[in-house]
Amino acid sequence: MSETQRETQSDIQGNAGIRAGTRAATETETGAGAGTGSEIETGTGTPRAAERRRVVHVAVYDTYADWETGHTTAHLTQRGYEVRTVGFAADRPVTTMGGIRIQPDLALTDLRPEDSALLILTGASLWDTGDELAPFAAKAEEYLAAGVPVAAICGATAGLARAGVLDGRAHTSAAPFYLGGQPGYAGAAHYVEADAVTDGDLITAGPTEPVAFAREVFARLGVYQPEVLDAWYRLFHDSDASAYPVLMAASESGDA
Repeated sequence: MSETQRETQSDIQGNAGIRAGTRAATETETGAGAGTGSEIETGTGTPRAAERRRVVHVAVYDTYADWETGHTTAHLTQRGYEVRTVGFAADRPVTTMGGIRIQPDLALTDLRPEDSALLILTGASLWDTGDELAPFAAKAEEYLAAGVPVAAICGATAGLARAGVLDGRAHTSAAPFYLGGQPGYAGAAHYVEADAVTDGDLITAGPTEPVAFAREVFARLGVYQPEVLDAWYRLFHDSDASAYPVLMAASESGDA
């Protein structure tokens, strides 16, 4: 990427970040962006529905593959979402695969689908060494039963496979044989050879596709208009310079 391209990309992200902050403040005041007026006027002192539904929860645990969700969380934040981390305990820091320590915002037992727009399950070595992370897969089942989206990448797909979540839904992962080796998995007929797959409220992706994973999340949440999302993907996945004019125009109009 040339120096001019890097500067242009920085402009896009900087302008988006400024607008996202303004948009988030406006939506908090007006309730725009989620829910209806009746949901917002609770009069109870609890978080309003519009505010709750602009929150995305990211599961964090030891050995979490921190690079897999970077595009997703960074751009959701720029578009006015609040990203909150969920661990086994809010007072127990976790260490990512990259050696980064994260203090979870809340405990898994306190997480409710109705307070969330999306649950992201990240990859981690622990998904492949036992069932320690099974409670996170169970929470994903709870989300899906409540009609709230779940996005799982890399090893998290194995956890969902063992929990039976993938048995009746189109999905992908690292490779068919990876899921085929998971005890209890009966979803082979629904496996799709693709970079990322969305089936209703469930998004799945393999470990080499963090950008495609983000694309599916953005599409499911309606974060960008289709032509802007296409340009975003071409820029961050393909380094396609022709995406810049589309993104710059969208940035100027507040759509990126």
